[in-house]
Amino acid sequence: MNIIQVHLNEGRSAELKRQLISEVTSVVSRTLGNTPETIRVLINEVPEEKWRVAGVPIRLYRKQI
Repeated sequence: MNIIQVHLNEGRSAELKRQLISEVTSVVSRTLGNTPETIRVLINEVPEEKWRVAGVPIRLYRKQI
């Protein structure tokens, strides 16, 4: 069994997450030669206040660039 974890900011629609899971499953299946039934995709949604870039909260970092 293959387990793929994806970390995303919160706020994506259920449909977009379904599409992401489907695409990741297809790519991993093709690349590793495994059947889709052996692939698990886990989405971890992280609140924005927990994201940091170079030690700076993501909201402040975006304003800098």
